[in-house]
Amino acid sequence: MSDELNPALSDAAATAADPEAESEEPIKQRKNGLYPGVSDELAENMKSGWADTELRDLEPIPQAAETARRRAALSARFPGERLVIPAGNLKTRSNDTEYSFRASVEYAYLTGNQDEDGVLVMEPTAEGHKETICLLPRSDRENGEFWLSGQGELWVGRRHSLTESEALYGIPAADVRELADKLREATGPVRVVRGYDAGIEAALTDKVTGERDEELRVFLSEMRLVKDAFEIGELQKACDSTARGFEDVVKVLDKAEATSERYIEGTFFLRARVEGNDVGYGSICAAGPHACTLHWVRNDGPVRSGDLLLLDAGVETHTLYTADVTRTLPVNGTYSEIQKKVYDAVYEAQEAGIAAVKPGAKYRDFHDAAQRVLAERLVGWGLVEGPVERVLELGLQRRWTLHGTGHMLGMDVHDCASARTETYVDGTLEPGMVLTVEPGLYFQADDLTVPEEYRGIGVRIEDDILVTEDGNRNLSAALPRRSDEVEEWMASLKG
Repeated sequence: MSDELNPALSDAAATAADPEAESEEPIKQRKNGLYPGVSDELAENMKSGWADTELRDLEPIPQAAETARRRAALSARFPGERLVIPAGNLKTRSNDTEYSFRASVEYAYLTGNQDEDGVLVMEPTAEGHKETICLLPRSDRENGEFWLSGQGELWVGRRHSLTESEALYGIPAADVRELADKLREATGPVRVVRGYDAGIEAALTDKVTGERDEELRVFLSEMRLVKDAFEIGELQKACDSTARGFEDVVKVLDKAEATSERYIEGTFFLRARVEGNDVGYGSICAAGPHACTLHWVRNDGPVRSGDLLLLDAGVETHTLYTADVTRTLPVNGTYSEIQKKVYDAVYEAQEAGIAAVKPGAKYRDFHDAAQRVLAERLVGWGLVEGPVERVLELGLQRRWTLHGTGHMLGMDVHDCASARTETYVDGTLEPGMVLTVEPGLYFQADDLTVPEEYRGIGVRIEDDILVTEDGNRNLSAALPRRSDEVEEWMASLKG
């Protein structure tokens, strides 16, 4: 990274570049930058000699019709109220470097835009709402911001102009830097999605209430419970890329054995970045007893022949829809007798869970079906005292099953998390819902209540399931699940 990020205008040069510069906030200067200032001549030189790069005849983004329908539904739910949905701001990683930006799900879902600092504003009208997408315009070349600011286009890349954004997103665009002042003067009821843009929230501090804002967040979360055709297509893309990422990992397990779990993490990440936006969440590349740690994301442990590898990973598409898939693989390509015993029990539990996913079923049914199978196996193996009904009633199987059997999936890996309990966990499955089915058994390395041969074995199998009109469809079916099929698949890839 260049050491000259955020050079500053000298007072004289700033005034020469922009006569009103004295009244503006100065561009931030790096304390130990090598250039102490900018000459008047250089400031003037940098203002001219640039080609016109305006993009014309842009086509709307593929999901423009869907985002318009979503905004219409939002408008109908909150008539007469101003609605403010921010994308969020860059977050500092360390000193003057930032984390990669990911727009808030609520904002991206309603606009398709993913720019930092963006804000969707829906102002009430007699007919519904007037929509405006507020964005940073192209960097100003007259005042030098484009090359002197750390977030200027010369440093971080070209932004779309407001005119270009209108064409892409189908929403009138405005300069977001003027929005806070306008919101301070706003009258009438206002709701804002909190937690993403402190400046926007501060401008509305005397106009909003926590209860009303939570109602907006809940509604936007529940809107996403049923996916439209575009979303289902994106989730299928995510699953297909994820399957290829798992294949990539199997092909390099020998290199992971020579290094660590990090090689697995890096291999899958390459597929995610080449075919998508990113990984949808921190990849869990858990070998050996690390598989018993549900969210093992350190990925710094050894990969040994004879152990299992629990790989829980998902590619996030360019439109921010993520897969969430888990396979538990024998590092050497063949399950041992005890590994296969545990794996097959989890597979049978997943089969029962997937079979329970269908329209009209209770959301909890797939969880209950999978947990019953696991409880039966634990009783049958003599690891917990039966009968099975007693085990389930007291939740005794949870010592080894630990977690729920699935969750909604979409733009968040744990999607729709703010939905009301009665519409989510206590709700009914409908066509278009997408959820994971992911039972597991985890025998901790220090668990003295089980025979030694079980200790350190962790198995989870997870797939992404679409509820259809007549049942379900496994979006991640490209990856084998049955133990013998997994062994054959690994052998074919290594061969």
